[in-house]
Amino acid sequence: MSPTLLNLYSECLTKEALDGLEDFKVGGQVIQTVKYADDLVLMAKEETVLQGMTEKLIETGRYYGMEMNVEKTKVMRISRQPFPVTIKTDQKQLENVKCFKYLGSMLTEDGRCTCEIKSRIPIAKAAFSKMKNLFTCKLDVKLRKKLMKCYIWSIALYGAETWMLWATDQKHLESFDMWCWRRMEKISWTDHVRNEEMLLRVKEQRNILHEISKQKANWIGHILCRNCLLKQVIEGKIKGQIEVTRRRGRRRKKLLDGLKDSRGYCELKEKALDCTVWRNCFGRGFGPVF
Repeated sequence: MSPTLLNLYSECLTKEALDGLEDFKVGGQVIQTVKYADDLVLMAKEETVLQGMTEKLIETGRYYGMEMNVEKTKVMRISRQPFPVTIKTDQKQLENVKCFKYLGSMLTEDGRCTCEIKSRIPIAKAAFSKMKNLFTCKLDVKLRKKLMKCYIWSIALYGAETWMLWATDQKHLESFDMWCWRRMEKISWTDHVRNEEMLLRVKEQRNILHEISKQKANWIGHILCRNCLLKQVIEGKIKGQIEVTRRRGRRRKKLLDGLKDSRGYCELKEKALDCTVWRNCFGRGFGPVF
């Protein structure tokens, strides 16, 4: 079965199975699933609704000759108080997990990106070790810095457009930034070279956090140019069934908070609506600001 035919087949199957089962809305639009190829994510606010969606999907799938792999199916509740969810299929309870990898990104029950950052940094360091001879050779420093950002930073910052960075996350990323330049110049911690001196040697500044902000601005700007589901997810609100009082302490950071602090979301949205203005502001000339 070709990939296109498989996608069409699974789409029709899912629509028929989940028709009428909806309780999760963002900005007034019902969101039941997130699909990629043969991977399917079911979303619901109530445990009973999710149980009904799972049973209906299995029933419809068997009618069309398809089976769900119970061993690979996991359940995760994203909440401030992530209690276990009991979902059964054929008298078998699905495994509850605290995190799982989906499309290369680590999703966690608290909705934070700390686990994702901690998992990506070792992958990027391993990639550096494989290409160590390239980064530590006698090539020009400017060229080696470009290679570093192209091959190593791109691995570490995969999916960074959706990250909400806490203070500890920023420290991890800045430490990784300095680790890259020190390894590139073959400087060990026993050499007692301060970070400021290290940055002067490579003629660089701490830009990794700004690089994340730039990627996030570009990504959100492209989304705002279109009327798509991602735009509704970013701007929309999830309507709850009960009134929730605010907790004590600081509220949790949102995706747009970083943009409001820097460029301003309203200004960014206004520029994104005009493609010419957008290219002039965030085209090739849009680089790091020191």
